[in-house]
Amino acid sequence: MYYLPGATGWGSAFGGCPTALWKPQVQSIGPDFGVVAGKFGFTVSWASDRTVVVEACTDPGTPDWMPVGTNTLTGGSAYFYDPRWADYPARFYRLRSAD
Repeated sequence: MYYLPGATGWGSAFGGCPTALWKPQVQSIGPDFGVVAGKFGFTVSWASDRTVVVEACTDPGTPDWMPVGTNTLTGGSAYFYDPRWADYPARFYRLRSAD
């Protein structure tokens, strides 16, 4: 059983089934993942009509994550692309709920 961030009353189990926080995910398999037509991007999936912030940094060991996009997931997904991906020798991404 999954629950959304900010939901209250959830414990480690519900009706004998384990629970977990439902987090947005990058769809890393498919034709829209990676460099397509000179742009790096990916599809984000999660709950419909939720807003997801995509953050990027050049070193995941540092706390210097910067927001690079905000997407509202219409129908449970949205496509993100980073127009500046080629400006960096390496770039890492993470997702967080905007709510």
